[in-house]
Amino acid sequence: MENELIARARAGDPEAFSQLTDPHRAELQLHCYRILGSLQDAEDAVQETMLAAWLGFAGFEGRSSIRTWLYRVATNRCLNMLRSASRRPAAAAGPSIEPPEPTRTAEVTWLQPYPDLLLENLPDAGRGPEAQYEAREAISLAFVTALQLLPPRQRAAVILRDVLGYHATEVADMVDSTEESVTSALKRARATLREQFPEDTGDKPQPAPGSPAEQRLVHRFAEAFGARDVDGIVALLTEDAWVKMPPMPFEYQGREAAARFFGALPWHCGHFRFIPARANRQPGLAVYRQDKVTGIWHANGMLVLTLRGELISEITRFEAGVLASFGMPRTLP
Repeated sequence: MENELIARARAGDPEAFSQLTDPHRAELQLHCYRILGSLQDAEDAVQETMLAAWLGFAGFEGRSSIRTWLYRVATNRCLNMLRSASRRPAAAAGPSIEPPEPTRTAEVTWLQPYPDLLLENLPDAGRGPEAQYEAREAISLAFVTALQLLPPRQRAAVILRDVLGYHATEVADMVDSTEESVTSALKRARATLREQFPEDTGDKPQPAPGSPAEQRLVHRFAEAFGARDVDGIVALLTEDAWVKMPPMPFEYQGREAAARFFGALPWHCGHFRFIPARANRQPGLAVYRQDKVTGIWHANGMLVLTLRGELISEITRFEAGVLASFGMPRTLP
């Protein structure tokens, strides 16, 4: 059946091409997201991948599976995008408040959340035997952020090898390199990732997704935030917790810094309403703020929480524009 579809697609049959490639579209988008760190960029990369694959399908020789071939095309489209100086947006406008002095300024300001709805029905069999990262950690915000700090070819190599589990020879073919070069790139990439994304010691593991423990912690955070209780928010944080807000570069670490940041927020501007969401296999809250005059609730942003044991180790706040990818409206009645 597949050989017949391949022959038809080579002859220019778009329906046959779609039957061969559509089953891989979701995992290709996730792959592009890991490389690019942006859902919007990943969607663009998949569109370019499918167009390039369609235009070049006559050259598909069948030496690898359709899936592997598509990963090669997608990887190279992403590398091309990373070479483009115009792919990153201009610096975002400053916040409406004067932020307190940050702990540091972020290098990765283009990060976007990845809706868990897009992770449903991905093929479990897609991970090869060489994969070193569990599926949950390989999509976490911390891991995707750490990937963005790698040079593009190192980034692609470690994703293909350690996340997807391809053999080094396959990775070399995908990125038009040699096995020796890939092995060298992987060595450097793994060293950087160990610094930026240390292994979980397991002493305070994350609560299971959707578990009562996770739900209780998220509920307590939402209650404290909705009540404008800065002390209550800070009490839920680990001692070394981070507060981040891409595309703003300001990052705050520790309870004292977090207290300064949350204390500077314009809490007087209206009440908050929250809708549960999930991004990057992590719990989140879509935040709406009520207009005091009209009573309408306007999208204010999304908070994605990283949990460690019974506390929050990271709060990442994204702008309101990301809510559309989660199927959430700009306003609520």
